[in-house]
Formats: sequence, structure tokens, C-alpha cells
Amino acid sequence: MHEKISHFSAFGNTLIIGAGPAAIQVAVNVSQGWCDNLGLLNRKGAHTNRLKKELKENHSILTSKVQGEKYSHLSGEARLTRFYEGFENVEDIWQTIILCTPSDSYTDIINSLRLDSLTEVKTILLISPDIGSNLLVNSRLKKSQGRIDVISFSNYYAATKFESGNPSILTCFTKAFKKRIYIASSEDNSTTVFDVKRFMESLGIQCTVLGNPIEAESRNITTYVHPPFFINQFSLDQIFSKEVSNKYMYKIYPEGPITQHSIRAMVSLWWEISGFIQNLGAKPINLLKFLNDDNYPVHENTLSREDIENFMELEQIKQEYLLYIRYSSLLIDPFSTPDANGKYFDFSAVPYKQVYQDPNGKWVVPRIPLEDYKKLKLIYGLAHKMNHPMPQTLALIELFEKKLNEFVQENGEDSFEPKIFTDTTQNDVDAIFDEMERGK
Repeated sequence: MHEKISHFSAFGNTLIIGAGPAAIQVAVNVSQGWCDNLGLLNRKGAHTNRLKKELKENHSILTSKVQGEKYSHLSGEARLTRFYEGFENVEDIWQTIILCTPSDSYTDIINSLRLDSLTEVKTILLISPDIGSNLLVNSRLKKSQGRIDVISFSNYYAATKFESGNPSILTCFTKAFKKRIYIASSEDNSTTVFDVKRFMESLGIQCTVLGNPIEAESRNITTYVHPPFFINQFSLDQIFSKEVSNKYMYKIYPEGPITQHSIRAMVSLWWEISGFIQNLGAKPINLLKFLNDDNYPVHENTLSREDIENFMELEQIKQEYLLYIRYSSLLIDPFSTPDANGKYFDFSAVPYKQVYQDPNGKWVVPRIPLEDYKKLKLIYGLAHKMNHPMPQTLALIELFEKKLNEFVQENGEDSFEPKIFTDTTQNDVDAIFDEMERGK
């Protein structure tokens, strides 16, 4: 079916870009009455070849399986109307485009879509943006700017993966959904942003509409937690080791990376980013309240409501103390049911993802902390252009680069895919900065 199709649902004909676990979950969710025709696009490559074969064998059906009774109703299936290998043959029938890819691919995607020729597109949803992603996407819209409403999520709204050993990449497994998500539009008078809010609430997720995309994009907890915990000497030694690590990502030293120093780095990073986003007209987060109320709480006997609410006004040493208490308390799941021996669920025993070799023998650096490093580099580049000092951010960037360079020298550049050496940060910084100046 290649004719243009009128749309009656909130999102109309919806094209999802990306084919990872999150894309499958989003596809199933939007297919439940929120879109008309549903399409999926993935860049050409081995994953797409396999996807095409499985879609043919399974009648273009995608499946989501959700763990636990609370969200079991969100399990389901979605049938694709279109599947695109690459960007060459995208038809002008799509009203909504959902980007379910890492944010560092947004520029390539928007350029490849040639949106000036896709006149039906009214909305682009950024499921996993970084700070500045909305501005970056808008800077690439060219003549389509103003016609297209770009809406940023604070982050992807679930914890989803392909189950290891499962033969199909058409089925995703979701173990949890976020309690709350924040969204914001590039358009002052957006009505679509409220359709997105209704969509999120239909999944049982609280959704807060903010007035500034930067404010939504800064409400991703990984921005503040991943760099200090996973870009330090202890964690980098585990991540870049060719031996299997027996350490854990959220445990206290020597079992894991949490020390007074990594907590201090977290507080310093949070303060630097808070000052940076204030310069961009956004309101910073109360870090402890965000961790506790929006992510995972601890008992009030552990952290008082007064300390949580007043966290931003406390001295830095008290802030570090309270964060250390929180992470100590989450070594176990404080709300799990203890076993017969009084043992609670070992919440913090999350193993490190380590470097590995792909089928072609090329070394792959895990997304944590590679994507976190890229995120920091973009933030630092923007801050530097605005003459906003961020010494803690720079220290984390330099530490990661030092470890990566050592590993590359040890194994040789030829043993990596060339894309790991491609750095578009400065181009992205310039585009975002120009977009900010244009909007003044």
C-alpha cells in the first residue's frame, strides 16, 4: 500500500527509527490505538539483514513481553505496515517520527531523512536525548523548521533488552517501567506534547510537561550517576580488562566503585551541570530528591524527608554524606521481601559490561561509559563556548580518553571500527550554539 493515508489517531502514521529493544517496546505501545500505520527503519547492516529475514518469517509481527503483574497488560504485539532498510525509499506518508536510537546518531538520521521532501511529518519524538539534542535536531531541519514539532523525553521510559539466548530479535523483554517521565516541546504552543502526555499516562507512567526542552533533557539520572561511578580508575580497569571482572557497578569499594571520592565527583558534576543549564534558562534538579522520588526510594528512617527536600541548600560535605547513605542503603533492595535467613535482594550486584570483540574481531567499547563520555564532551563543549568553567567534567573526559588511548595503543587502531575515532562534538556544539543564538 503506497498511497497517502489519512490519520485519525493521536500520532497518525508513525515511523520508528532504530531496531533495538526500546524500539520494539515503543512500537508495541504506540500500536495500541495511538497510531494508524506503523513503520520501522534501521540503517543497513547485519542486524537489519537478520531483521528483514525474521520479519518475513513472522508476518511483520513485533512482540513485547513485560515482567510482573503490574504491567503485564503492556505485553503485546504490533504489526508493521512498512520496513525500510536504510533511508533511500522512505515514502511521504508519515506524520510522526520516533527516534529510538542513541542521541549521537541524531544528526546523521535527520540529514539522511531529507525532511524537506517528507511534507507529511508534523512531529519528531526524541526518546533518549542528551542535553541540547532538541536544539541540535532543530538546527538540522532547514526549511522544515517551524513545520515540525520536536519533543524531547527526559529518557526512555522503561528497562528493556533482548533476552540472551532468545533466538528472535523481534521480541523484547521489559522488566520495569519508569515512575515518571518529563517531556518538552520546541514549540511554545504545542498541542502534540499533550497527546504524548496522554500516551505516557496510558502506560501508567506519570508525565510532566515542562516549558524548556533543556529542562526535560537534563532530567536523565544517568547524566549525573554514570560518569562519576563508571569513569574512574577502578571502573575503567574493570571495563577495559580482557579478564572477566568479578566486581559490581553499584557496590562500595572494594567490591565496586563507590567511595567518598566518586560521591564527591558526583556532587561536583551535578553542580557544574546545574550552573550550565541555568545559563540556558532551565531549572536544575534537586539531585537527592530526583534519585529518591523519581527513581528508587529508600526508607524515611534512612533519609529524612527534610534532608531530601532541603538538599540543594545544604553544604557540599552534607550533600556527599547523604548521597553516600543512599547508595549504601541500596546495596540491598530495601523494599524487597527478606528470605528465611533475613537476606534482602542483592540490588547492587550489577556486573560490569566489558570490552569485547565483535564477529569481525573488532574491539567494542560498552555503551556505559562510551555514551556517557560523549554526553559529557558535548556538555563541556557548549559550556566552554559560553565561558562556563566545568573542571570536574573535563577531568572525567580526560580520564576516559587516557584509558581508551592506552587500550587502543595496546591493541592497535586496526582492531577497532573506524567510527570510534570519529568525533563530531565540535560540529554539534557549533550547530547547537548557532540555534540558540537564532532563537534569541
